[in-house]
Amino acid sequence: MKVYVVNKHGHPLMPTSPRKARLLLKEGKAKIHSRNPFTIQLIYGSSGYTQPGKLGIDAGYSNIGYSVVNEKEELIGGEVQMLQGMSERLTERFVYRRQRRQRKRYRASRFDNRKRQDNWLAPSIQQKLDTHHKIIDRIKSIVPVKEVVIEVASFDIQKIKNSEINGIEYQQGEQYRFDNLREYILYRDEHRCQNPECKNKSIPPILQVHHIGFRKEDRADRPANLITLCDKCHTPKNHKKNGFLFGWEPKLKSFKGETFMSIVRWRLTNEGKYGSTYGYITKGVRRDFNLKKSHHNDAFVIASGTIHKRIESLNLEQIRRNKRSMEQFYDAKYIDSRDGSVKSGTELSSGRRTRNKSKNGENLRQYRGQKISVGQRRIKKQRYRYQPRDFVEFEGTIYEVVGMQNLGTGVKLKNYLGVKNKVVNVHKVKPIKRRSGLCAKT
Repeated sequence: MKVYVVNKHGHPLMPTSPRKARLLLKEGKAKIHSRNPFTIQLIYGSSGYTQPGKLGIDAGYSNIGYSVVNEKEELIGGEVQMLQGMSERLTERFVYRRQRRQRKRYRASRFDNRKRQDNWLAPSIQQKLDTHHKIIDRIKSIVPVKEVVIEVASFDIQKIKNSEINGIEYQQGEQYRFDNLREYILYRDEHRCQNPECKNKSIPPILQVHHIGFRKEDRADRPANLITLCDKCHTPKNHKKNGFLFGWEPKLKSFKGETFMSIVRWRLTNEGKYGSTYGYITKGVRRDFNLKKSHHNDAFVIASGTIHKRIESLNLEQIRRNKRSMEQFYDAKYIDSRDGSVKSGTELSSGRRTRNKSKNGENLRQYRGQKISVGQRRIKKQRYRYQPRDFVEFEGTIYEVVGMQNLGTGVKLKNYLGVKNKVVNVHKVKPIKRRSGLCAKT
């Protein structure tokens, strides 16, 4: 374990031992600069002599490996787990904005006023690319680095799917000779509902194309993520946790990671700031030195590390800094007159999907009994004291914060007494650690 040091001007110096750092802090010769990783800043002047190393970056879609190696030892190394769910948050924002616009007076469309800049990337990809640059800048700010090398890759998705593909076959893909994607999906599924327990007796049934991922994790329009269902099976009720559509997984995995690397590989190296290497080189060297496959070990090899003294892996995770959604919708609750259970308004809906078409499913609104709670739109009017993933102490035990409730007067604690979440008064908890941005992995 090492403690990282910067001089009084903020420039990185060589790491030191925890004992020496503790003495410097105790004698007032240094102050705490940052905590992830733990870094001190000298108050007095120093010679500034350093032995800079090479920074190796194992770029990835979900995880980043990093390692700085000089001629004698490894100065820092570990992995970073990147923030996930950017697409889901953008979709949630889109839903809320559309609802607000529908409740307001008519406003002319402004889509023609918007344009994309050159080299535009989708927000979910741009966020991951920015994280790579952020990690590099963070490491260079606390460890002397003379060179940065990144492992890049380009994936042939067609070759991954079919190892024997060749020549003109690249132009004759899965949807060859079909006018559109929906036509191909219906043909592939033989124009039949793929629910094995389908009870639709309509002749012919109304068929629809369903996303297996359904807004979570995988919403791609690739054929493996689409399936044919009839209008009686493709209902909001069946998308809920108790419905048969919930939890379906595509048979063919998504190629998000491979596509990300193919898109951004030149963005990471074409600016001229960083060098590059390739995966087959890393794999060969790692095999020669009998190193296990991991992002940290890959980064160590990329940084030209061989038999140098290794350091304990410093694993970080990227945590959302703020929940910027100012609005939250809570569905109304009713008693189902059939069995007496409590269900949401969505589960007991009329079955309509659009206003100008006939019902696509069974009208379940007739089974709404006593209303337990009304639907609510709650607006967050202030920034609350605690954010999700923070640590607080309650009754002598440390808990993770799930969120704030009741206009900031309550804190929801994760796994209270190991059973379920619990909301407690905000004045009865003690802050332990705020976790946002890049934090040590727990």
